[in-house]
Formats: sequence, C-alpha cells, structure tokens
Amino acid sequence: MSLAAVTGRFQPVHAQHLELFAHALTRHDELVVAVTNPDTGARRQEGTSAHRHTDAANPFTYYDRVRLLTAALADTGLADRAVVVPFDLTRPHLWPEYVPLRAQHYVRAYSAWEKDKAAQLSAGGYEVTVLDGDPVTKLDAAAIRAGFDDGSWAALVPPATVPVLRTLLAAR
Repeated sequence: MSLAAVTGRFQPVHAQHLELFAHALTRHDELVVAVTNPDTGARRQEGTSAHRHTDAANPFTYYDRVRLLTAALADTGLADRAVVVPFDLTRPHLWPEYVPLRAQHYVRAYSAWEKDKAAQLSAGGYEVTVLDGDPVTKLDAAAIRAGFDDGSWAALVPPATVPVLRTLLAAR
C-alpha cells in the first residue's frame, strides 16, 4: 500500500486542504492527515511565519480539529482511506512514530513557510512533493477565523464542518 501525508494546522479545515488530500489520494492508496501544533507545547515561532504559533491562529484544540477533519473527510468520501494523527513539528525525532518514513508528503507552497516546512520534512527523511500555490487564490484560514464574529465563515468551509464549527464557536 502506498502512503501519502499532508501536514497542516487545519485551523479550520477548508476546501483547499480537501483538494490537496484528494490530489495525494489520486497517487496513493492511503493518506495520513498530520495535524501540526497538536497542543500548546508544540508551538514555536518560525522565521518564515509570524503567526502560526499564536493563540489567535490556533483557536481549536487537536480534538476539535479531528472532529472537523473527520466530518470533512466523511463528506467527501475520503474517510475510508485516511487517518488523522498529531504531528509535532518541534520533535522531528518522533515523526516516524506518527507518520511512517515511507509516506510521500505533499506540500502546497504559497509562501516561504510552506517551502521551509517541506525542507524540514525532507531533512527528516521523507520524500516531499512541493506543489506551487498561487498566493492570489489562496484560501486563508485567517480570513475564515476573521469571519467568526460576523458569521461570514460558513460559506468558506466544507458544508459538513458547519454544524461542528457552530457547536465549537457557541462554546467559546
């Protein structure tokens, strides 16, 4: 069985994440969705990303994101070929315990951060495929999070995640 992996914070999951999952699954039998920043101790400031370690950029727990990813994967028919795991970027010596080294990582690069992440994964022993992303068309999770106050977020996330997000937002 060939194995693909996609890493990300998924704060929250959105359509471009699902596109990358589907792309990887056209080339592989199974997919590992590896959730970075799985806990507050796994956050670190990165020179190529000023925000990814902040509380504002990480409103959802690992558990919340698993719920969102599970709903999105099920709705798109990808759930039976995917597994969601934590993936702490600050502990590369443990990566193979969560994502086997045989996994082919797919990274869509919109900025220097994604290129840096791809280099980190490669240095960790993984084969990495970097897909160019057009920053003009990037669906930014920060824009989705900005819409939490006015309700505009619902049109920007996969439909199956809307009820879960509503529950999570109501509990804030």
